[in-house]
This record gives sequence, C-alpha cells and structure tokens, in this order.
Amino acid sequence: MTYASITFPARDATGFVEDVRRRVQAHFDRTGRSDKGDVRMVLKTVALLGAMFGSYAVILSGAVEPLAMLGLAVVMGVGMAGIGFAVTHDAIHGAYSNNPGINGWLGRIMDLVGGNAYMWRLTHNVIHHTYTNIDGVDEDLTVSPLLRLSPGAPRQPFHRFQHLYAFPAYGMTTLFWVFVKDYKYLFKKDLGPYRNKRHPTGEVVNLFVMKAIYYSWSIVIPLVVLDLPWWQIGIGYLAMHATAGIILGVIFQLAHVVENTAFPVPDDLGRMKDAWLVHEMETTANFARRNPLLTWYVGGLNHQIEHHLFPKVCSVHYPSISDIVADSARQHGIPYHEQPTLWAAIRSHYRMLKHLGSAA
Repeated sequence: MTYASITFPARDATGFVEDVRRRVQAHFDRTGRSDKGDVRMVLKTVALLGAMFGSYAVILSGAVEPLAMLGLAVVMGVGMAGIGFAVTHDAIHGAYSNNPGINGWLGRIMDLVGGNAYMWRLTHNVIHHTYTNIDGVDEDLTVSPLLRLSPGAPRQPFHRFQHLYAFPAYGMTTLFWVFVKDYKYLFKKDLGPYRNKRHPTGEVVNLFVMKAIYYSWSIVIPLVVLDLPWWQIGIGYLAMHATAGIILGVIFQLAHVVENTAFPVPDDLGRMKDAWLVHEMETTANFARRNPLLTWYVGGLNHQIEHHLFPKVCSVHYPSISDIVADSARQHGIPYHEQPTLWAAIRSHYRMLKHLGSAA
C-alpha cells in the first residue's frame, strides 16, 4: 500500500527527546570532543581503502598465483563493505567532518566502488530514516521480490522457504546495486513518498559517468591487463561481490528486520500513531554493541538506535553515548531493542524471515 503523505503528528515523546538530547550534548561538552570524526576515522579510512585498492593493485601486478588472486578478491569484498559501512555512510550523513566539502568528496567514494551517493542520500538518509519500516514507503523493505521483509508485503508461496535462501541471496546485494538498483531508482516515477520525482541533471550525468569508471577499473582493466581466461577473472569479480553483498545485506537487515521491531502502518489519512522519535525506537534494534572490533568495522551500525537518533554524530562516538540513550529510554518507558551478540541477531533475523515467509 502507498500513501500520498506520511505525518507524525503525536508529540508524546517530548520528555524523552529533550532528555536524551540534553544528556548526549552534555557528554560532548564534558569530554570536549567534537561530535564529528577524529583521527580514528582517518586511520580507519586509510585501512579500508588500502585493503581494497591495495589488493586490487597486487592482483593487477600478476605477481601472485590465481588462487591467491581469488583470496585477494575476497579481501577486496571485505574492504568494499567496510568502506560502505565506515567511510561513505558517515560522510553522506554529514557526520564524518564539520567540513561539507570533505563529507562530499568522501561520500563520492561510494560512486567509485559502484554505488551512487546521490541515490543513497535520497533513499537512505531521507526516505529510510524518516519512514523506517513503513511498508510501501521505506525502500529498504523492497530489496527483492524474492524476500518478504514486512507483514504488509504480498506473500508468495516461495516465501515460505526464504529463511533458507535469504542469506545466500544477500550475496547478490552489491551486484544488484551496481548493475540495477541505482538505474531502477533513477527511472522510477514514484520513489518512497515522492511522486513524479525529477533528479538534478548534474547528478544524472555523474551517475552514468561514475558507473562507467567503476565498470572500467573493476571489469575492463583486469580483462586487458591480466593474462588469465575471462572466466577466472569473472570468478574473482563474483567472489568480491558475494563477500561484500553477504556482509552488507546481513548487517543492514539486523537493524530493522528482527524480532520485536515494529512495522507500524498509518491511518487512512497517513497519520502515524506515535511521535517520529518513538517510531524510530520501535522500529530499530542494536546488536553486539559491546563488541569493539565489530563496531569498528561496521561503522557503528550495530548501534543503529543511536545512529537513527543522531545521524549527524560520527559513528566513532556511538559506543560512548549508547548507555546514555538506553538509560534515557528506560526512564521514559521507551523501547530499546537490542541483541547481545552478532550471532544472536542473525538467529533473530532468521526466525523473522521464517515468520514473515509463513505468516498470512
């Protein structure tokens, strides 16, 4: 179902909003830290870009055997997912730096690795963050007709098996993204709450130019430079995307399509029952927020609640403010959904897929 407009007229979260914002700001005032990135973000950026493009350089050099090249292609996939999580995601939200120019250039790294920063800003920053888990509006719930990710989505007979094929299917995430998704959104007449959406000419031109650059460095140049059969290069390319796709697909689903998260629907006039910030708390979940290595790699997306409440705060600060947010939520009777470990969150997503696949 689609709605002409969605509104959040309720104001029942005023006390929580004021309290959590005041306490988080007091945290930054007390520590004297900016809420943007610091040297930790710079080092992470260098590490992840180095992992991806350093591996690419070694592959192109031809200095290693094909099996080692395959391993390096997997490393490229790990790097690609990490760049999306921990570099471009913060930058496109304006959370990496106080300098808009730096955020803009770092966000464009997404274009370099096959995505499109403009389309991501539109579908993620605007649509997903505003209309989280609202069927028919939140584009993240319609990633593929093979998957039923919300109670309001049409159920097909094959969905009863989606808990079995979903995780391998996530391996297609970035392939779909670089070859289909951005073009689909570009030519889609109605996008989320937008009707007859027109995109800036400069962004349309940039999309096609950067896609051509991506296809050139990732496909054409290896075919020209490497003394290998095309099918071996193809296997490496697929290995890179399967690795990145599974990582990205799983991590993003663990934030919203798990047990206990809500899928609220508007009334006939498009009005949501709860205030927007309560809606975000009901539809979002954290996982493994005490795991520093995972937090580093996924750019704090395991602290998804903090990210949805403070999207312009850099992800390196989420661990230090998460206890503040959780405590404020408890004091005001607001839900704070979380799973203690990554594996617990994956199991919860699996059960949710099974439930959505079998439920009428």
